[in-house]
Amino acid sequence: MTRSGCYAAHVAHRPYHHGALRETLLQAALGAILETGATGWSLRDLARRAGVSHAAPAHHFGDKRGLLTALATEGYRRLAAELEEAWSDTASFLEVGVAYVRFATSNRSHFAVMYRPELLHTDDPLLLEARARSARPLFGPLEELAKDSPAWNTGDAAIAAWSLVHGLATLWLNGNLPPAVGADPEATARRVAAYLFTPLPRPGVALTPPRGPR
Repeated sequence: MTRSGCYAAHVAHRPYHHGALRETLLQAALGAILETGATGWSLRDLARRAGVSHAAPAHHFGDKRGLLTALATEGYRRLAAELEEAWSDTASFLEVGVAYVRFATSNRSHFAVMYRPELLHTDDPLLLEARARSARPLFGPLEELAKDSPAWNTGDAAIAAWSLVHGLATLWLNGNLPPAVGADPEATARRVAAYLFTPLPRPGVALTPPRGPR
């Protein structure tokens, strides 16, 4: 075998050109998103950051939307695992909400693209499967809790809970919460989400209106 032939055979058998390269590109994308946002970079920039051929990202993901779809899919799988573990360990829907905030604040780059459908191939089967799995811990437990409250609309209740923790996580990540909230997003989530579990006033009991400025 010629010297060039030996080199070609060596390159063809290096794992870097297959699974490891894909993971390298995803890791590079996570760093790029953290630094410049979900759209502030190109596939060519990403290849340069990863130290690979400029054609490598397109070869593995097709286009930028394909790469972001792969990241979002990975994010939904991680989120699902954290929510499932929280419910399994605590049987507390409040702790499921805390786990959501923990995921968002610990996986900022994934979270930045997961809920951006305009950036994703939203019909991707793997994305749809992962998203559905992540939704089950947010909606399923309420069906059990609602057995004692037949007047509940579990779909509305789940969206209310999701909106609260998602909004809290987004406000936290964007630095929009006041300093008095504290530096621990999980503790903040426990305090705030607890309001969803506070019984409402009995019928006929008026809420005390907030006192306005004097």
